Amino acid sequence: MKKVVLIGSGGSGKSTLARQLGEKLKINVYHLDALFWKPNWVGVPKDKQSKIQNELVKKEEWIIDGNYGGTMEIRLNAADTIIFLDIHRTICFYRALKRMLQYRNKIRPDMGEGCEERFDLDFLKWIWDYPKTKRPGILQKLEQLSKDKQVIIIKSPKEVQQFLDKVQ
Repeated sequence: MKKVVLIGSGGSGKSTLARQLGEKLKINVYHLDALFWKPNWVGVPKDKQSKIQNELVKKEEWIIDGNYGGTMEIRLNAADTIIFLDIHRTICFYRALKRMLQYRNKIRPDMGEGCEERFDLDFLKWIWDYPKTKRPGILQKLEQLSKDKQVIIIKSPKEVQQFLDKVQ
C-alpha cells in the first residue's frame, strides 16, 4: 500500500481516513479539494487538474483523497490500492451537514486556502443522490480495473475502524 486512492460520497470520511492512513503508513496525503479550489471557491480548470494529478502520481508514495470523476482514471490507473467508502447516504448527509455547521465561515484542514465552509444545498443534494447518480459508475470502474490492484470497499464506520486496526 504505497499509492492509495480514496473515493466516496461527500461526508463519507475520505479526508479523515486519508489523514489516519498517512500517519500510520508515513505517506504524504494530498486532498484534491485543497488542490483544486482557489480562494473564494474558484475552481481550477480541468486541464490544470489533470496536470497536477499526473505530477502527483509520478511520486513513489502517496495517498490521494477526492472524487473528481473527470480525472479519476489518472489516479485509479496509477494506484496500487483503491479504497471506496461506500457509506450509507444518511450518514454522509449527516456528517456533511455537521461539518457545514462546525466549520461555518472557517476553512477546513482539507480545503483550499480562502475557501470558507458554507451552507451548500446543492452539495447536500449531490450527497443524497450519490447512490443513484455516482455509485453505479464507480462500481463499474472498479470492476474494470486490473486484477493486480487491491480494491477495498468499506460500507460502514465500523468497517473503517476495522480496516484501520489491521493496517501496519
